[in-house]
Amino acid sequence: MAGIYIHIPFCKQACHYCDFHFSTSLKYKDEMLAAILKEIQIQKNYLEQEPIETIYFGGGTPSILSETDLNHIFHTLYHTFEIADTAEITLEANPDDLSPTKIKALRNTSINRFSIGVQSFFEEDLKWMNRAHEAKESEYAIKTAQDAGFENITIDLIYGYPLLSDEKWLANINQTLALDIQHISCYSMTVEQKTALASFVQKGLQKPMDDAQSARQFQILMEKLAEQGFEHYEISNFAKNKNYSKHNTNYWKGVKYLGIGPSAHSFNGISRQWNIANNAKYTDALMQNTIPFELEELSFANRFNEYVMTSLRTMWGINYPEVIAKFDTDTSENLKQNIEEFVNRGWVTLVENHFILTPNGKLYADHIAAELFIEDHEL
Repeated sequence: MAGIYIHIPFCKQACHYCDFHFSTSLKYKDEMLAAILKEIQIQKNYLEQEPIETIYFGGGTPSILSETDLNHIFHTLYHTFEIADTAEITLEANPDDLSPTKIKALRNTSINRFSIGVQSFFEEDLKWMNRAHEAKESEYAIKTAQDAGFENITIDLIYGYPLLSDEKWLANINQTLALDIQHISCYSMTVEQKTALASFVQKGLQKPMDDAQSARQFQILMEKLAEQGFEHYEISNFAKNKNYSKHNTNYWKGVKYLGIGPSAHSFNGISRQWNIANNAKYTDALMQNTIPFELEELSFANRFNEYVMTSLRTMWGINYPEVIAKFDTDTSENLKQNIEEFVNRGWVTLVENHFILTPNGKLYADHIAAELFIEDHEL
């Protein structure tokens, strides 16, 4: 079964650290929604009639959409694709959007999961990030959603930035646990090019991020959530009672998905494509019944490297028999030989033919994956 990602490129304001594609003007929202509906219809055969198991509204801030906006999209989706009765349908939301009235309205849509961008429960941190919501709104939004019957909720938290002491980080984790959240996504603050944060650092107005702090707070996170029964099932994701994100898990397992909207990516197993990250050009093209995208045919090395990178990040690890089946003997033997160094360092362990990162290895996940990558000329 496949997945669909829909990029809603609008936000109330720009967070200082964010480099995702969005606009802070809603002037052309109706034109954008019309273009998104048209792209859904044009792309009806991209997934080759596979049933849809997950739908994910990301952005941007898709929670700015109204009940009517969302139901127009759902109407088109359900008339274009076969959507499973048990499909996981996620809406990314900011706490300030999730008022009791809005949550009640969302009960009249197909949304059954929220991903709430909390980031921190401290007001000074949110102001430093230039978030649109206030600290008090996060707990209220979560409890209101739970009271309305939304049980499948995940929240985002960020660590590793100058204002966040270890004590504050632990307080953020504890407050999350007190809210009975079953899924938590946590990300280390990174300085992305062309963001306000990058400009502040470059001008000396803001200290660079501290790698040692990020590593230490990541370890605090792993230890605390393990104590509370959470599975660390992907580098940035933790779930209790197996409440994994089906949509994101499918990304990591190489399942096909269709991306709709400006800047959205699609993957069908043999190629990857991505739409133009420009709202006006995207809507203009769709009005002409064309999709403005770039396409990359995945080489053998591309497919192997993506498999290594995504698999290694999960608690299921690299399935060695699957590597043999998907690739070839030389490649699988080369992987086994190269990964031995990290087994000897205690960063990777072999469990029932799966190469899995140890807690220490998770600190070096990107480095380990990069060392296992191959180039086409090596084959």
